[in-house]
Parts: sequence; structure tokens; C-alpha cells
Amino acid sequence: MASPLPARARDDRQDRSVKAVLGPTNTGKTHLAIERLCAHSSGAIGFPLRLLAREVYDRVCKIKGESNVALITGEERIEPPNARWHLCTVEAMPSRPDLAFVALDEAQLAADPERGHVFTDRLLHARGREETMLLGSATIEPLVRALVPGVDVVSRPRFSTLSHVGAKKLSRIPPRSAIVAFSAEQVYAMAEMLRRFRGGAAVVMGALSPQTRNAQVAMYQAGEVDYLVATDAIGMGLNLDVSHVAFAGLSKYDGHRQRRLTTAEMAQIAGRAGRHQKDGTFGTLAGLGAGMGGHDPEFADEEVYAIEEHRFPPLTRLFWREAEPRFDSLGTLIEDLESPPPRAELASAPPAIDLAVLKRLADEADVASTVRGRASVQRFWQVCSLPDFRQQGAETHSRFVARLWQDLRRGYLGADYVAQAIAQQDNPSGDIDTLQGRIAAVRSWAYITQRPDWVLAREEMAARARAVETRLSDALHARLTERFVNRRTTVLMRKAGGDASLLPVRVSEAGAVLVDDEPIGHLEGFRFVVDPLARAADRKLLLAAAERHLPGLLSARADALIAAAAEPQGLALEHGALMWNGLAVARLEPGKSVLEPRLRLDPALGLLPARQRPLLVAALEGWLARRIAADLGPLARLAEAARAAESGPDLRALLLRLVGGGGVLAREDAGLDRLDSRQRDLLRRLGVRTGALDVFLPPMVRAAPLALWCSLAALRGEAPAAPPANLPPVVTTRALPAGYRRAGAQAIRVDMAEKLLQAAHRRRIGAASRRYALDPALARSMGLATAGYAALLRAAGFRVHMARALADAAHGPPAPPLWDWRPPRTAPDHRTAAPTAPPTSAFAALAELIR
Repeated sequence: MASPLPARARDDRQDRSVKAVLGPTNTGKTHLAIERLCAHSSGAIGFPLRLLAREVYDRVCKIKGESNVALITGEERIEPPNARWHLCTVEAMPSRPDLAFVALDEAQLAADPERGHVFTDRLLHARGREETMLLGSATIEPLVRALVPGVDVVSRPRFSTLSHVGAKKLSRIPPRSAIVAFSAEQVYAMAEMLRRFRGGAAVVMGALSPQTRNAQVAMYQAGEVDYLVATDAIGMGLNLDVSHVAFAGLSKYDGHRQRRLTTAEMAQIAGRAGRHQKDGTFGTLAGLGAGMGGHDPEFADEEVYAIEEHRFPPLTRLFWREAEPRFDSLGTLIEDLESPPPRAELASAPPAIDLAVLKRLADEADVASTVRGRASVQRFWQVCSLPDFRQQGAETHSRFVARLWQDLRRGYLGADYVAQAIAQQDNPSGDIDTLQGRIAAVRSWAYITQRPDWVLAREEMAARARAVETRLSDALHARLTERFVNRRTTVLMRKAGGDASLLPVRVSEAGAVLVDDEPIGHLEGFRFVVDPLARAADRKLLLAAAERHLPGLLSARADALIAAAAEPQGLALEHGALMWNGLAVARLEPGKSVLEPRLRLDPALGLLPARQRPLLVAALEGWLARRIAADLGPLARLAEAARAAESGPDLRALLLRLVGGGGVLAREDAGLDRLDSRQRDLLRRLGVRTGALDVFLPPMVRAAPLALWCSLAALRGEAPAAPPANLPPVVTTRALPAGYRRAGAQAIRVDMAEKLLQAAHRRRIGAASRRYALDPALARSMGLATAGYAALLRAAGFRVHMARALADAAHGPPAPPLWDWRPPRTAPDHRTAAPTAPPTSAFAALAELIR
């Protein structure tokens, strides 16, 4: 008989170290393999699912430490530099002769039409230096003995008993049960029915991402739901606390036809019931009706016997495909992949998706023409081997592969291109099917980024793909939970039994109203809003619970608000509203004056007890009064002085205009010439400064007082433009901000304008002649342009005299402009034309702006 390994050297001495541990589910095979792995200095185990590899990886990390353990799958690679123990998917198992221990889990999958050839290759060739272990069903025993000479076969019995209990209606299925269906539509229908009958169910399907399946299984294992609805993916090694498995059907579509499950497949699924020493049961669902398949499934007597006694017909052949084809050309590659198997126990594998894509693209001249040379053919085959995570078929998948090849044949995929492709899927919104599609797409990119020679910045891109898959998986888990788990109803009925007064209600820091940590609504300020996702049948109970408990909750919240109002920073004033923790608790309305606004409470505060409402009003009014006194105290003193009889009508008019202007008034509008010396002295004692151009209160030319005054004046529609946040000395803006005056095309703060004018007057007083030069350096340091400085000087009565231009034959710098001052008798006429300056003068640019 020909050797099954024509392309590789065989060592029968190594095969004598191969042990096949065979038996039904719940025999501890995987646990034994983990023990043997940890007992060796190095090793690897190949699993059929990424989910199982991750589960065992976490277990081994606890034993050996994360720095010594690697996780290798097509979509994820955690491989520390010194890792000695490797947990992998079968496709990603490393080919390393230096590993002391190697194990293959679920070896009977070598008979699977889609992936069987990969398992067969590992069964024939994957060997540990010291020990090799094959784990699987007893059905593969004859073929293992034939293909692996000298193998030591160990049969293990099931730890617990598995019994058939017949058919049950869905409403009679006991807790801690798994219902198995064979289509997504049937899974959803079952989960919807359990949601109505029993409060909900976890959902496990092969189309879900591993993270989502983990989250759903964890929800079931934690007892948050008592039922699990799954496809046959549940049969592949998931360790669950399941007491009963109910089959919603006994046939499935295998990609080619609708067929009845084999007894081995039935047993693999039913074997999830009962773990360790705990017995389990299995059966079918009754009363499904036309909408669930048309008839109730039933086990045949011989099938029940085979499942309970673990007696199944042995496998007669395993699928095989050449694992090391030649890459001389596309034709040679395809010929080797379709070559017949070398042993009678092996059968040619049905065309898998990778071979179908390869043959389809090889027939396209524009693609085939780009594949030249051994290295190019090998790289092209690697691209064609990209799994079809989206399950869109060979034609659609081949278009994606062809597009990928156009970039990879030239080298690497650019990081920007890959990042953009990953980012396109980073959207956690949408329904269940939409999220599943996005997860499948991002898993393709996760696989691509794990290839060592495909992507620049590979580690960064792989991390991005994993992060997006995690976010999408979390969103999908949330959608599944929202749709198929009614936690709120379960908690309500469990705690209250229909009596709202028994519900324990509390408010979270975020304002959510919770019953036993399940949200029933939220507080918007002091108003209760029922959760919009609540069923109509629950709304009455939720509202009753809120009405029963909210007065006490609102009272406690009002006490916290009163306490916050006693602190200067406990509240905030924003856009005419008093804010507490981001909530508007009251609004300001115009009062008798700008400094005396009225306070109107939010209508929701009307639900407070009568004794507490006046206390809250007094606390809020007190906070507002203290805020106005702290920031606008100087203005308040002006208003009080204006009411005094000794002020007189002229001073009273001036003070009221200052109050209405936020502490700033143009001098020409102040009427200072009508005040006597006593009134001027009173004005100085009030802190009012009389400047060259403005009469103003210096404390009011600060950010906080100006902002508050603008907010209060806006209530009456009297406020100018709000000042800049940091009050710079000079701004350029069309609207004149409060506390500023115009200076050409700019605006300058009134106290800074007074500082510049005082400096100009000191220069005037100290000058030896009637005309003198003024240095614009101080103005420039404030940000005021020379033109703006000149405009400010002219407004204060200074006049400029431009020097004559130099004669044609003369040389030297031009003479600076000279200034003099004449007290303005009337308001300056800004329409007066400016003198013409020589083009070389420092003030030449001022001509148009001075005008």
C-alpha cells in the first residue's frame, strides 16, 4: 500500500508516540490534553473553533503565565517572544518539529466536506517531539489505526448518562435547557417565544463573532436567562451548564441539499446536556406548527438507542487534499490540489471556497496574466485562501480576492488603505443582520492584518481590527439581549408580583431610575420619563412604581440641590438658566432692573412636597443674589446711590446710565459738566473713573462681571455683543463688545485706551515744544495697529502734523509725524479728512483710517 505521505519523510518511530483518545462528549478528552500540554516543556493544541482556542488559552495562561503562552488563529495572534505553549485553530497550527507535545482536537472533523482535508493533513503530519495526541469520536478509530501505524488508542467512557425524554412543548421545556434549531429564522422565532413565555434566552449561532458568542454564553452561564437557543454550533466543544437539549428539527441544509442529521451529529449536539457527573436529557419540540417547519421532529428508535449507548457506524473515509502543492504555475497548482489521494482510506475533498476562487480567477486573463513565477503563484494561492467570512459565495468572494490581489502583487497593502477599510465597518448602529455583516467584513480584515507580509504597520492595523470587532460584537450582544431578553419584566415580576409598592426603586448617579439595577426610566431634571423600550403591558406597572417611590427620591434630590446652592460653585448660570449637574432647574426672567431678575422654577419641581418648595426657591434666589453681589457689587452700589436723595438729578441720571451700560459710558454722553464738586467727589468715592474718553468702573472691566452683566441684560434685550472669554486688550470684530471702544478697524478695552491716552498726555506735558512725537510701541504691544492708535488719539483731541517730504536730492530718514493737543469742545467729527502723509512716513498707512 502506498504511503500517505509521498511529499514528506516519514518516521514510524515517531508514530509510536501517538496516542488517540477517543470517546463521546463529556469524557474529559480536552481536559486531559491540557494536562499533558502543561506537563511538557513546549507544545501546541489545534482546535476546530477560534472560540475554543481562546477559552483554553485563558486557562493555560493562568497556569503558565501570559508571557509563555501564545494564541494563534487566522484573525488573532498573541505570540510573546518566548512563548512555548501554543493554542491554535487547526488551520493556524505551527509546523515546528521542536515542539515536545502536539494535540489535535475533534479529529473526526477530517470527514467534514468543507474543512476535512485540513484535519486530515494535521492527523497525518502534525507530530510532537515527545508525544502526540489525537482527540475525537470513536467513529474515527478504524481510520486512525489504518493511517497512523503504531498508534495507541485509548477509549474513554462518558462521565454521565444521556437519556431520551420524548417531545415537549416549548412552554414546558425545563429551565437550564438548550433549544437547537438549524436556521437563523428558526433560532429567532424560538428566542422570541421564550422571551414572551419565560423572560428571554441567550442566542448562539455560527454566524456570530466569537466575542458575541462568549457574551451570550456568559449571560446564560451566569443565570441571567434560563434558556439557550442555538444552531448546531453548540455541539462543537462548548462547555455549558445544560440539563436538557431540545431539537427543533432533525434536518439541515449542508450547503448542497437538505438532509437529515446523522446519528453521530445528533449525539454530538445532544451530548451538551449533562456535564461531568450530572446526567442530561434530550428530546424534541412538539406543537411547532406550520410556521416552525410544518411538522414535529421525532427521533427514530434506532437513533435514540445509538445516542444513548454511544454506538455509531465508523467513518469509512477522510477527506484529503495535497497540502504541499507545487507552485510552478497556476495550472500545476490546480492540478496538484485536484490530484487523487494516495490511500484508499482517503477521498478527494469537495471543492472548497479557496479552490473555487483560484479556478475562477485563473480563468480571467487579466488576473492570470499578473501571476508569473513561483513566488507569485504561491502568494496568489495565499490570497485565494482568504476565508469567506461573509458567506457570500465563490463569485462575490472572488471579486474581493481579485481586488486584494491587485494591491498585494505589488508588495504590501498601505496602512492608510487598510485603516480606512477597517474604519468603514466601525459603526455599532444597526440591526442584528447589519451588525453580523459588519463583523464578518472586519474579520476578513483581521485575517489580512495577521499575515506577516501583507500589511505595513501590521501590529497597529491588527489591533485596530480587533478593537472594531470587539465594539461591533458588544453592540451585537446588546441587540440580541434587547430583542430576546426581557430583563425588566423578569425583575419586575420577580420582585413585585404585580404590586408596585414592593418594587425597590433607586436613582443612579446618571439619573437612571433602577429596579434591582434594571432601568425602568430616567429623571430629566426632576421629571420621570418611562423607558421608551418598555412593553405596553409593563408601562402601567412602571408608572405605578415611579409614582409610589419618586416623591421620596425627588425630595432627596431637592435636598442635594439646596446643599449645592449653598456653595459658590454648586450651580452655574448658562444662557439665562440656573444649571445643576448639567440640568436646568430654573430660568431667569426680566425683573424691575438688570440687577434684579426674577427666578422661575422648572415645572418639574412642582412635584416636590409643599414644605420643600419654598426652601428650594429661597436657596436658589440666595445663590443668585450672592453671585450678583460678588460680580456686580460695584454696579449695585451705583444703583443704590442713584436712589439717594443727595445725589441730585444730574448725578442720578449719570449713575443710572452707567448701570444700564454695564459700568461703561462714553464721556461725551455723561454730562460731567453739569456736576458740581460735591457730586464729582461722590462719583470718585463710588469707584467711578473719569477718563479722557470714557467714564467707567474698573472692576466691571473684567471677564466674569462683564459676562454676567451681558447675560442679565440679554433678558431685557439690551445687551451688546458678549465680550471675549479672556478679555484681550484689543480685538478685531464688527460688533463692538461690552467694555470696549472703537479704535479704527479694531476695538480696545476702555481701561487700556485710558492707559494709552494717559501716556500720551504725560509725553505732552514733558515735551519742550508745542509739537512732539508719540511712540506707538506701547499700543503695538497691546495688539493695536498704528492706524487704530492714531484714531484713538484723534478721538481724544490730539492732532497730527505730517513732516514735509524730503527734497529730491536730500537723503536720510523721514521726519516722524508730530502731535499736539487741543481739548475737544464737541464730539469729534470722524468724517473730517485726514492729512495726506508722505509715502515713506511711519503713519502713511493711516490716511484712510484716520478719516
